[in-house]
Amino acid sequence: MKGLITAALSGLVFGAGLVVSGMTRPDVVVGFLDLLGPWDPSLGVVMVGALLVHTPLRRVIDHRTAPLCSTSFSRPTRRDIDGRLVGGAALFGVGWGLAGYCPGPAVVSALPGGPKAITFVAAMLGGMLLVHFLDGFAATRVARTAAAEAGR
Repeated sequence: MKGLITAALSGLVFGAGLVVSGMTRPDVVVGFLDLLGPWDPSLGVVMVGALLVHTPLRRVIDHRTAPLCSTSFSRPTRRDIDGRLVGGAALFGVGWGLAGYCPGPAVVSALPGGPKAITFVAAMLGGMLLVHFLDGFAATRVARTAAAEAGR
């Protein structure tokens, strides 16, 4: 129960931070990303502020044996850069630049019923389902190929 309450409070603080920083407003995001148009540096200020908070805290957190609300840290184990990572990053960037939303701000913006945000979230979830389906299809195909080769 403690973990659920902590997750809910963290989500509320994160969502509030997105709203206050302007990240839920696509015009502000696109204004920051559009270097050739009327550039809006306000999100850059938000990012620098986030780094100023994160950097010293990360050093403190790295010296802890466990997080405050869990038994162990959950850190990525893969360090390689593959086509899926590069493709996903490119798709994220294109989506962010075209729509002015990334996943977190889109979900926050969809909650009050914003039609553009709801459309973005629906498309994002559809893309996730498509990738999940394609991953399953590819894994099945690889397994069949391996079984066929083993049977020779």
